[in-house]
Amino acid sequence: MPLTGRAALLAALGSVPVGVLDPSWTGLLAVNGSLALACACDFALAAPVRRLVLSRSGDTSVRLGDTANVTLTVTNPSRRLLRARLRDAWPPSSWHPGTELDGSRHRLTIPPGERRRVTTRLRPTRRGDRQADRVTIRSYGPLGLFSRQGTHRIPWSLRVLPPFTSRKHLPSKLARLRELDGRTSVLTRGEGTEFDSLREYVPGDDTRSIDWRATARQSSVAVRTWRPERDRRILLVMDTGRTSAGRVGDAPRLDASLDAALLLGALASRAGDRVDLLAYDRRVRALVQAKSAGDVLPSLVNALASLEPELVETDARGLTATILRTASRRSLLVLFTTLDAAPVEEGLLPVLPQLTSRHTVVVASVADPHIAAMARGRGDIEAVYEAAAAAQAQRERERTADQLRRHGVTVVDATPDQLAPAVADAYLALKAAGRL
Repeated sequence: MPLTGRAALLAALGSVPVGVLDPSWTGLLAVNGSLALACACDFALAAPVRRLVLSRSGDTSVRLGDTANVTLTVTNPSRRLLRARLRDAWPPSSWHPGTELDGSRHRLTIPPGERRRVTTRLRPTRRGDRQADRVTIRSYGPLGLFSRQGTHRIPWSLRVLPPFTSRKHLPSKLARLRELDGRTSVLTRGEGTEFDSLREYVPGDDTRSIDWRATARQSSVAVRTWRPERDRRILLVMDTGRTSAGRVGDAPRLDASLDAALLLGALASRAGDRVDLLAYDRRVRALVQAKSAGDVLPSLVNALASLEPELVETDARGLTATILRTASRRSLLVLFTTLDAAPVEEGLLPVLPQLTSRHTVVVASVADPHIAAMARGRGDIEAVYEAAAAAQAQRERERTADQLRRHGVTVVDATPDQLAPAVADAYLALKAAGRL
């Protein structure tokens, strides 16, 4: 039951003439008593807050960077006019910094027995689930001197999905996939490793593609056509240990890996391959399996939305055992992890033969463009020392990548904005070579 600023102002203004004309307790009591009576009447005429009926509707998911609208319906069952201010509280990351006050506060005027809707526009700055907090309502009387205040808890959850900025690369990768599949006219025959059909020989065809048995059964020369492998298994493995929390620019490494995983998942599902997902550090953080082609991308987006780095060392042996249980058949493993020397040499390399003996392995890692910029610096003594440190870091990273390649691993090392298309290109190259 807070007093308003108007009541305090009236009390101050009423005390001035009393202090000047008749400074006595009687004068003060006369002024303040009248003000107290007015406040009591104002409080009695204010609509009760506890009896209000509130409900929510609106968006339950939004892509990071977009705007979500959550509507709050307020019903006034009392016989008094509701004049109120409302605060719809959400976590601070639900708005851009500096916009929370305007986004969460609303003014309401609801006649008796009616209802009104107010819309809170959220623009989250982080992935994950955002839970609505309390709704605080302050109801004012007709004089605006005194108010009633109360809170209501109206549960609502908003899932903030990854932005999937790499989807702009999907049309070009699908065009390349169609070339591999032979569905687009190209100067050379479509690459692939699976037999597709027979057709009549035309000048320019590779003579090695001639099917002599089929030719002997008909009057024209027949050649084989090929298509890329289909119905292969792709397992996307996200390392969510401490190295994934390292920030590159304004975002952790994990965010760039998620974006690359979404592009590869969308591309592979369009290619007719089965896509699964495993996120692991010391235990399974997310698992997506056995989804149809149309459900792969929505399932990946929902599973990755709430995924956050864990500040623990990844258990490489536990990760390997989980991969072998999850991928019982030969698969393409795309492991999104670091190329830092210590985690790879102490964790991944000892268990890598167990993976490469049964699967085709791709290691994708996020490179820091700031290190490359440091390596080019020569402006002063400090810049030269920084360039030397950056060059040493680059050499260690290259040495680690060479160690992985000697085990038969395909290594993709790219900056955050180039990682997604680079991983997709590696997948298409393996598919064209028949190595899936």
